[in-house]
Order: sequence, then structure tokens, then C-alpha cells
Amino acid sequence: MENKDEQLWKIAVKRAAFKRHLGVYLIMNAFFWLLWLWSGHDYGGPPWPIWPMLGWGIGIAFNYFEAYHGDKQTVAEKEYEKLMRDKK
Repeated sequence: MENKDEQLWKIAVKRAAFKRHLGVYLIMNAFFWLLWLWSGHDYGGPPWPIWPMLGWGIGIAFNYFEAYHGDKQTVAEKEYEKLMRDKK
């Protein structure tokens, strides 16, 4: 694959990284919840796995946005085209 479109290659790398990140997130959160279930969870507060799940989930959301909606070049091009249409 010597003739790769560089911009498409960067997008593909970001999306592959997001998918790996999501996989690790799902596996680790499943482990946290199983650990919580097996360790006895009768202390009266919210389940502790909710906190890493929420915090890490924010990171996943940003990673998703960057991988699927965050191509700055495309966003800049769309904004430029909008400004050109408004100018006319």
C-alpha cells in the first residue's frame, strides 16, 4: 500500500485507535463490575465501578468525536465554504 491517501490514512489510524480504546474500556469495566459483585457490595453507597466508568467514558466520548467527527481539515473546509456562500 504505497499509494495511500495521507488524510484517509490518518483518519483510519484514529478510528482503529478508538476501537482499541473502546475494547479495553469494555473489558476493564466488565472486570470492575465483576470484582465489585464478588467482593461484597453492601456498604450503602453507589457502586464504586460507576466512577471509573463515568470518568473513562468521558475520555472515550472525546476519543470517538476526534476519530469520527474531528477532522479539522474537513471542518475548516466546510466553514470556509459556508463563509463564501454567506459572502455572496
